[in-house]
Amino acid sequence: MPTSMAVGRRKDAVARVKLTEGSGKITVNKKEFEKYFPQETHRGEIMRPFTVTDTIGRYDTTVNVRGGGMTGQAGAVKLGIARSLVALDEDMRTSLRGAGLLTRDPRMVERKKYGQKKARKRFQFSKR
Repeated sequence: MPTSMAVGRRKDAVARVKLTEGSGKITVNKKEFEKYFPQETHRGEIMRPFTVTDTIGRYDTTVNVRGGGMTGQAGAVKLGIARSLVALDEDMRTSLRGAGLLTRDPRMVERKKYGQKKARKRFQFSKR
């Protein structure tokens, strides 16, 4: 019974994904997938690697995710699943790469600068 593990990251979220052959059950932090990600957009994003490779219902997925918010966590899980699928079957790499699912999103939150309200927002300028 082939299994594979992979790590996915997005923003401040880190997801450890384990795929095993099974019925297609997804568990995130020991909760049901639908309960952990109530938003349909996040669930759709997470299912994309399975949709692209036509493997819906073939693998049981166990995910341990921490850090960041819901969007970051969903992106991290998506990357972890894609990497895990490639570890199981190297032939899936081309389709996943073509869909842009194997690229780590490098965008991070810009730090706050001194003398400013936020990263780019400044205090109101007064000429007099």
